[in-house]
This record gives sequence, C-alpha cells and structure tokens, in this order.
Amino acid sequence: RQLLAGGIAGAVSRTSTAPLDRLKVMMQVHGSKSGKMNIYDGFRQMVKEGGIRSLWRGNGTNVIKIAPETAIKFWAYEQYKKLLTEEGQKIGTFERFISGSLAGATAQTIIYPMEVMKTRLAVGKTGQYSGIFDCAKKILKHEGMGAFYKGYVPNLLGIIPYAGIDLAVYELLKSHWLDNYAKDTVNPGVVVLLGCGALSSTCGQLASYPLALVRTRMQAQAMIEGNKQMNMVGLFRRIVSKEGIPGLYRGITPNFMKVLPAVGISYVVYENMKQTLGVSQ
Repeated sequence: RQLLAGGIAGAVSRTSTAPLDRLKVMMQVHGSKSGKMNIYDGFRQMVKEGGIRSLWRGNGTNVIKIAPETAIKFWAYEQYKKLLTEEGQKIGTFERFISGSLAGATAQTIIYPMEVMKTRLAVGKTGQYSGIFDCAKKILKHEGMGAFYKGYVPNLLGIIPYAGIDLAVYELLKSHWLDNYAKDTVNPGVVVLLGCGALSSTCGQLASYPLALVRTRMQAQAMIEGNKQMNMVGLFRRIVSKEGIPGLYRGITPNFMKVLPAVGISYVVYENMKQTLGVSQ
C-alpha cells in the first residue's frame, strides 16, 4: 500500500509539470548550440515544432517509470532506516541521509534505462520515435545495450547528495514542526508538507544539478550530429571552458519553477493516499 501511494503521487505530480520538465531537458542538451534559450522561446519552439501535445513528449515513459521508482525509493528508504537503527532507537540525521542516498541509488539503478529513453523522447523531433518501444528498439539496434546506461555514473553521483539531502531535510523540517508547533495533532497539514517538500527538494537540487546536466548530455549525445561521445570528466571540462560555471546550471530556472508544484503535489497526494489506503504511521 505504501508502494501504491508513492507511485500514484509520483505519476500525478510528473504529469502536472511535464512541459517544464521537457523544457529543462531541451535547455540542458541544446544549451551551448542555440546560445541563450530562454523559457518563452523554448516553449514557442516546442509548440511550433510539434504542437501543444509535444509539450508532454516523453511523459509516458516518465509516468511508467515514476511508479516503480517512487515505490522502490520509499520502500527501500524504510528498509535502510530499519537496518541502520537498533530496535526502538530514534533515527538520527546521519542515518536518514545514508538511508535516503541508498534508497535513491537503488531505485535509479533498477529503472535507469527508462531514464535514457525519457531523455531521447524529450529531445527527439516529431516522428523520430513512434513511442517507448520504438525508441528502445532503435537505441538497441544502433548503439547496443550499453547505451541504456549512458550517463549512469554522474547520475549515481548526483542521486546520492540529492536523495540524501532531500529526504533528510524533509523529515527534519517535518519533525521540527511537529515538535514545536503542533498542538494536538500528528498531521502537519498541506501547507506545512508543501513547504517542507519544496525546501528539501531545492536543497537537494542545488547540490546535484551540474551532475544531472552532464548525465542528460551524455544520454542525448548520440542524437546530436557532430557530437563526439565524451565521458563525464571530458564533458564537464568542455561545458566549463565553453560556457563557464553558469553552463553547468543551464535549464535550472524551469527546473525550479516545477519544484514547488511537483513536490507539493507529490507529497500531498502521498500523505493522502497513505491515509486513504490505511497505511499506519
């Protein structure tokens, strides 16, 4: 039931913010080529190229991926917390951070090939891929099995600070609120959960964004003509030399614009689904 709650929360939140997510991917991949792509131009370009529906391109994969990913992450987080603490002992911040990081890494490893397909679909032109299976078939045929794990190293390095900081900060803020401001309730309410979720996610994003950008570039490299395949360190060097440090944060504006609604929707749906499905605290 906890898995189901997590999966539904993820699917609802991703679909609500999919256009911003696609814009972020486009900016990360095409940043250097098209000069400064701003948010308005980016949206206009996408609509012109593929119509309003194209704003949700790659969202199908995202939704299929988010259910198992969120489910595995929440489930693994609870398991790692149990492993790291003695029976009846209160869990500390360090254990929370480690549990969050390991949970994120576990989930990512299992669903990573879908991550690559999502990027390819988001960057692809209209008609390039007819759907998820077509995309998988073409990647396999032209680039082989290894392509499904392109960008895996920066992804794993990024997920550790992101998931660790995100889950630890969320729980810390939530328990701080419950300890200090809750009169006679264990339910913090929507606004507090939203605030905790948005703040924790923002902290996590800032720490791991450059790695996420390099990961996305590596996933899409084969699609951009004339791009020689580079490894993580090579890409970092190239981005910094060509675009400076700000180049590592390209696309972060639409990313932050989606943080509040995405995280808010996700945590609120998750907490409500837990109550609806009768998951005990």
